[in-house]
Amino acid sequence: MRIALIQMPVTADKSENIEAACRRVREAASDGAQIAVLPEMFCCPYQNDCFRLYGETEDGPAQRALSAVAAESGIYVVGGSLPELADGKVYNTSYVYGRRGEPLAKHRKVHLFDIQVAGGQCFRESDALSPGDAITTFETEFGVMGLCVCFDLRFEELSRLMCLRGAKVLFAPAAFNMTTGPAHWELLLRQRAVDNQCFTVGVSPARDERAGYVAYGNSLAADPWGSVLCRAGGEDATLYAELNLARVEEVRRQLPILSARRTDLYTLTEA
Repeated sequence: MRIALIQMPVTADKSENIEAACRRVREAASDGAQIAVLPEMFCCPYQNDCFRLYGETEDGPAQRALSAVAAESGIYVVGGSLPELADGKVYNTSYVYGRRGEPLAKHRKVHLFDIQVAGGQCFRESDALSPGDAITTFETEFGVMGLCVCFDLRFEELSRLMCLRGAKVLFAPAAFNMTTGPAHWELLLRQRAVDNQCFTVGVSPARDERAGYVAYGNSLAADPWGSVLCRAGGEDATLYAELNLARVEEVRRQLPILSARRTDLYTLTEA
């Protein structure tokens, strides 16, 4: 299975971003990719004051464009994420489309990015966004895939539940910043891959030092052994990773982490 990790710049022009994303998906399909993955907030600056302004309701312009390019190119599209407007709220939502453009999944970011790092980044997504409440997996011809968004990756429980549902690949559109990215981005993707003996694919926007929020970039794919298959820097780039899904069962046979779990011991009870 050939994956395209599209680390694209995000501008203040939503239409320009959508057009660029579709062009990159077409290029990925021409290069033999079967799944193209876009970054978090691929059509919107990553700023609280932009989310509602750039948001769209179900079947909005960005969603229609991704569905159309998936059908046109015969490729699965993991549509990064965008601000979704629903019930008076704004969600950080990732949409997935199949080879015929059909909707396969929708994941609303569950864990909102509210952090205060001493001497580093301060950001509160909850000032503008509402959290989702679902664990998201979807079926493909290659098997079950899992989907989360950015800060969700830090929570092992979410990744574990996706894998217990059968996911062999975890996709994480994300926009780690210049404080958390160098510290934890690669570590988390490799850690989730090793913990769950699956592939992990993290895709970021390209870095823009002039932006109000500077993404780290460094889109990356890791295999079930924790080896890095490909990694970008901060630049505008499309990376490709070949995922041999037989590797999942091979690693799980060698190291029986999932099958040897002691679930009889893992529930906290009152003393």
